[in-house]
Amino acid sequence: MEQYTITGMSCAACSARVEQAVSNVEGVTSCSVNLLTNSMITEGTASEQAILSAVEQAGYGAFKKGTEQKKQTMDSEEKAIRLRLIVSVLLLLPLMYVSMGHIMWNWKIPSILENNPVAIGLLQLLLSASVMVINQKFFISGFRGLFHKAPNMDTLVALGSGASFCYSTACLFAMTNADSVHAIHYLHEFYFESAAMIPVLITVGKMLEARSKGKTTDALKGLMELTPKTATVLKDEKWVTVPIQQVTTGTVFAVRPGEHIPVDGVVLEGMSAVNESTLTGESIPVDKRKGDEVSAATINQSGFLTCKATKVGEDTTLSQIIRMVSDASATKAPIAKAADKVSAVFVPIVMVIALLTVVVWLIAGESMGFALARGISVLVISCPCALGLATPVAIMVGSGVGAKNGILFKTAASLEETGKTKLVALDKTGTITQGKPKVTDIIPVSSVTEQQLLETALSLEQKSEHPLAKAIMEQSEGMTIREVTDFQIFPGNGLTATLETEIIAGGNQAFINQYASIPSHLLQSAEQLADMGKTPLFFAKNNILLGLIAVADTIKEDSPQAIRDLQSMGIGVVMLTGDNQKTADAVGMQAGVNEVFAGVLPDGKEQVIRDLKAIGKTAMVGDGINDAPALTRADTGIAIGAGTDIAIDSADVVLMKSRLSDVVGAIRLSRAVLKNIYQNLFWAFFYNVIGIPLAAGVWIPLFGWKLNPMFGAAAMSLSSIFVVTNALRLNFISVETQTKTIEQEKKMMKKTLKIEGMMCPHCEARVKKVLEELPQVTSAEVSHETGTAIVTLHQDLPDDVLKKTIEDQGYSVL
Repeated sequence: MEQYTITGMSCAACSARVEQAVSNVEGVTSCSVNLLTNSMITEGTASEQAILSAVEQAGYGAFKKGTEQKKQTMDSEEKAIRLRLIVSVLLLLPLMYVSMGHIMWNWKIPSILENNPVAIGLLQLLLSASVMVINQKFFISGFRGLFHKAPNMDTLVALGSGASFCYSTACLFAMTNADSVHAIHYLHEFYFESAAMIPVLITVGKMLEARSKGKTTDALKGLMELTPKTATVLKDEKWVTVPIQQVTTGTVFAVRPGEHIPVDGVVLEGMSAVNESTLTGESIPVDKRKGDEVSAATINQSGFLTCKATKVGEDTTLSQIIRMVSDASATKAPIAKAADKVSAVFVPIVMVIALLTVVVWLIAGESMGFALARGISVLVISCPCALGLATPVAIMVGSGVGAKNGILFKTAASLEETGKTKLVALDKTGTITQGKPKVTDIIPVSSVTEQQLLETALSLEQKSEHPLAKAIMEQSEGMTIREVTDFQIFPGNGLTATLETEIIAGGNQAFINQYASIPSHLLQSAEQLADMGKTPLFFAKNNILLGLIAVADTIKEDSPQAIRDLQSMGIGVVMLTGDNQKTADAVGMQAGVNEVFAGVLPDGKEQVIRDLKAIGKTAMVGDGINDAPALTRADTGIAIGAGTDIAIDSADVVLMKSRLSDVVGAIRLSRAVLKNIYQNLFWAFFYNVIGIPLAAGVWIPLFGWKLNPMFGAAAMSLSSIFVVTNALRLNFISVETQTKTIEQEKKMMKKTLKIEGMMCPHCEARVKKVLEELPQVTSAEVSHETGTAIVTLHQDLPDDVLKKTIEDQGYSVL
């Protein structure tokens, strides 16, 4: 895929002409031209020179994207437009004063011009000709397009302004042979002011349009400005500040508090909180310590970090985000193709309508001046620009809004298709769930304490690399872990070891039955836990059962709400997983999905997606390598940002924040963009359907409505400005999922309890669990270090109930 910058385009007809010319080049398999960003993306084997030559032969300029020429060209063009406008207005003011102020309202003029209509006509000719020369760009571009058989918006402007000037000049010559009475009459036949006003008004419109367009790319510019310019690196045992370009993979760099992290890397030393909102939109800082990854452009807020660079330059996460947003803006949405087809034939049709308008009015007996004014009005009011801008401006703004919220659309097509989703298939592990097992329940037998059970389990599991063992090892804080010998692993069943002189064992029910008898009440608890999607692990010492520890991959906090939001939008939600049916059903019930597909292998997931696509537009959400085939097969593949590179490469949409609620945000944003595009296209077509008959004078016999060519030019400019401004409204779209109403927030109340007797994180977990089991409690934040529990209630609850709940666990409430 190659990107080029195109110069000289003024409307949708221009972009259609360039696209057609390049598509005809041998070796080009696809070509997409974007009027908004003046960019072109091509695919195929054609050489760069062949593509540039095709663009130039079509009457436009081009150069490969990424060169310095782009910025210089844009800056010089903007300055040229501003200067052209200022000089034009300075010449236009006296022209309007003489042509309209004096002739229509008898304003005073210099004595040399009084009673001298020829002198007045000559002055108007000189002033209007000067304005037209200053704005020669319209005439050069317009007539060049006409000669290349590819008329564009500039052709309409050039023909309208040129016809006004030529007709007025002819009237001026006729005036020289007329008597004084007829000479005054010819003054009213002049359209010199229209000939000058038309290009000036179009230039004003282009200036305002350019400013509005600039705002549509604010998000992309903001991302580019985040790129750090320097880095502090270790060189010859000293910290030295160098330009960012000198940082290479493997370079050791330092980041002080308050500084931006220069490149992607991994922490070697230090601890800090890093604000990653620039990439993810998440305002809460993320704690970083040795071994954690950091990303370029994020902000180190507290500690001093020493890191090693892993990705630099174009490979950093920030650069990839910029590239995704830029590519999405440069590509073309399928909905734009209909507008492009209309734009390609729009200008020739308008020219024919203008010619017919002049002929019909002449046949109807009107004067040449009257008929020409109607034809000129048709030329200058018609606006292919609005048609061409309707889709790309909405895509550009939508992509930017998504990027600011951690939602990245790879192409314009993916932004359009996401909103049409009817079914969402969710991978279970890492998408609905955390993707990391955690200890959820600790149930010792009556003769054993929770601490004794846990310390035995920790001693046994410390040498295991199994994910369930790692989940248990996370409970090691404040615990005594002793060394074991004769450690043995029985894959799929359990572990055994010798602790001092005692034999300890841990594993599933069938395995532990070989080492100890399990009481019926504990078997019942294990069955209940399994029904909830948890994995019960039994532990025994010297043939005596100590208890069980349940481990589960817990559901993300926002997953149930996100699934409810999708369902409320009329979208069906299914879950795909390789787990057994029992575990899958338990998770599916907690999450609230419509249907569960269990025991599905990677190729099986892809087949499920095929079947779902037969029902309706399907989006697949996943994060693992095994999700890649399904992501590719789906109408829209959505990758969780924390997932693997393969999953992200296979997807159409990437969620940087790795939370399911952003799937709702992506669909909501896509639907808002689609709605905006439909509004823009409706306005563009509606404006021309209403404006062209008005300009042609269709309503004169009925209502006497007549349009001056100058007002037609103003309307033409305003139509484009309207489309761009309407697209800018997307900046105010909220993609965040609102899980609570304001009324619910007001009803929330918090109570703080001072608790004595909590000694470790396990005490915290126990207190938190019993509190959150109370139906009136929304959440509980418990800390054994401060000895407090902050309870959030959505319904009032007497203090005595809270106190008794905690004291029943063996703690004191002060």
